[in-house]
Amino acid sequence: MGKLSILIISILLYSCSAQFHLNKAIKKGYKCEETGDTIRIMSVDSVPIIINDTIVWDKFITTKDTVIQYKNVYVPKTRIQLKREYKIKIKTIYKDKVVEKAEAKAEGKKNRPKGNLNLLFVGVGIGLLLSWLWKNGIKSII
Repeated sequence: MGKLSILIISILLYSCSAQFHLNKAIKKGYKCEETGDTIRIMSVDSVPIIINDTIVWDKFITTKDTVIQYKNVYVPKTRIQLKREYKIKIKTIYKDKVVEKAEAKAEGKKNRPKGNLNLLFVGVGIGLLLSWLWKNGIKSII
C-alpha cells in the first residue's frame, strides 16, 4: 500500500503545469494582449443662480474620463479548421463558375440567330445537282 501511494503522489507531482500548457500555446501562435481604452462620459449639470430676485439655472457640461482594461485573445486556427475553410471557399468558387456557365448558355440560346432551315436544304440540293451535272457533263463533252 505504501509503494502504491508513493507512485500515485509522484505521478500527480510530475503532471504538466499550467505554465507548460501556456508556453505550448504561445509557440503555436496564441496571443493575449491586455489593452486599455479611454471612454469620455459627458453629462449636463445645472446650478441655480440668483440674479435680481430671480432664479436662473446655469447649465454647463462636465466630462469624466474612464479607463477600461480588457484582454484581446487571438487563438490560431487548427489545420482541420483551415482545411474546412479552404474547401468551402473552393466550393463557392466552383458554384459561381457553374452559375456563370448556365447564364452564358441561356444567353447563347436567347441570342442565337434564327435562320431558315429550308434555305439550308435548298443550298445542299443545288450543290448536289451541280456536282452531278459536273460529273455527267464532263463525260458527255469528252
